[in-house]
Amino acid sequence: MADQFDLAIIGSGPGGYVAAIRASQLGMKVAIIERELLGGICLNWGCIPTKALLRSAEVYHLMTHAQDFGLKAENISYDLDAVVKRSRGVAGQLNKGIEFLMKKHKVTVVTGEGALAGKGKIAITKDKKPSGEVLAKNIILATGARARELPGMEADGELIWTYRHALTPKVFPKTLLVIGSGAIGIEFASFFQTLGSKVTVVEVLDRVLPVEDAEISGLAHKAFVKQGMDIRVKTTVKSLKKGANNVTATLEAGGKSETITVDRVISAVGIVGNVETLGLENTKVRVDRTHVVIDEYGFTGEPGVYAIGDLCGPPWLAHKASHEAVICVEKIAGMHPHPMKTLNIPGCTYCHPQVASVGLTEQAAKDKGYQVKVGRFPFIGNGKAIALGDTNGMVKTVFDAKTGELLGAHMVGPEVTEMIQGYVVAKGMETTELELMETIFPHPTISETMHEAVLDAYGRALHI
Repeated sequence: MADQFDLAIIGSGPGGYVAAIRASQLGMKVAIIERELLGGICLNWGCIPTKALLRSAEVYHLMTHAQDFGLKAENISYDLDAVVKRSRGVAGQLNKGIEFLMKKHKVTVVTGEGALAGKGKIAITKDKKPSGEVLAKNIILATGARARELPGMEADGELIWTYRHALTPKVFPKTLLVIGSGAIGIEFASFFQTLGSKVTVVEVLDRVLPVEDAEISGLAHKAFVKQGMDIRVKTTVKSLKKGANNVTATLEAGGKSETITVDRVISAVGIVGNVETLGLENTKVRVDRTHVVIDEYGFTGEPGVYAIGDLCGPPWLAHKASHEAVICVEKIAGMHPHPMKTLNIPGCTYCHPQVASVGLTEQAAKDKGYQVKVGRFPFIGNGKAIALGDTNGMVKTVFDAKTGELLGAHMVGPEVTEMIQGYVVAKGMETTELELMETIFPHPTISETMHEAVLDAYGRALHI
């Protein structure tokens, strides 16, 4: 007879494996079911390996601009296979780390694909054949999501890529079309552009990085164009025609069509939830546009069944999944966790320049009826940024004019993905504008721009 677990989790990404660890900490007997690699898409094919690629591109960029720092570097080049190998090695190292954590916390790892098969029961299949079952009092669905594909423009891994193919390119495209300018599309556009590809980015909406504050998006757009990217907004890809070793794309904008031919295409037009094989048909679990519907604690409506992470919809972020995991497990354990505050979830895009944000954009705040005070501070006014030779960008803050509440913070520039957490902590602790203004920031640091952007919202900026 199969073992009885307190909790079984289908999927071992940053939602699933964190749920397993937290449940173990709370004394539960835990099983985690994974059909591929521990760590899920984020660790193996997403967040981590892309950052390794982008780090290689960043170092290459610095090497090719050595003279800007009074240095000499000749015959600069790169080995694409070695760059990819390093990226895969970083992912592999972390995958082994998750294996260690599962052993440390005495989590039973079941290899295979899991599907609900009645109350408290998960049927396991391996290579499409039944391979047993897992019994559990509670079940968390954490199967994540995959790339959405446009009809007639499906990825083949050769000429048309998803993010997964782009992580292990067999050839370096001299010309590249990226469809979609969200975080995934822009990060790959930045990587290939830095290494010498001529990149065209097509976005159906009116600006790149459309979830970001419009002003920040505009600054990022200008930076990308200055680097040589061809950015097409309000543009639709109507068709892709494959050649022997290239793709001809038909683009439409303002009622006019044109064709461009590129070596490769990356499709980055969103993601869909992995719901098809979970056995949801005869349950109370509700699916809305490929995503499982949950309450604020991850409950699906089916007794004993919960869901977390990308499977449950936007924002599709690893740290959101991990936080949901803790909330969900603690609720199962009978604790009283605070539900997720979506506006306190930071977003980061690791292009060059980096983009990071938390909370409401200026326009969203106004649309909600707030009277706002907005502060801005450019990196050109920061001593550390000047010393680093990276002054492109700005920090922007949005406050409620009546209460002093920090409604949102938005940044584009060097290392902003590391700095945004300062504002996240401030929002989480509900600090006032006065407390932020009275905070002492170390000098010389790029983070001083955060202080100045707060001061500027109240007419008190010191260095501009």
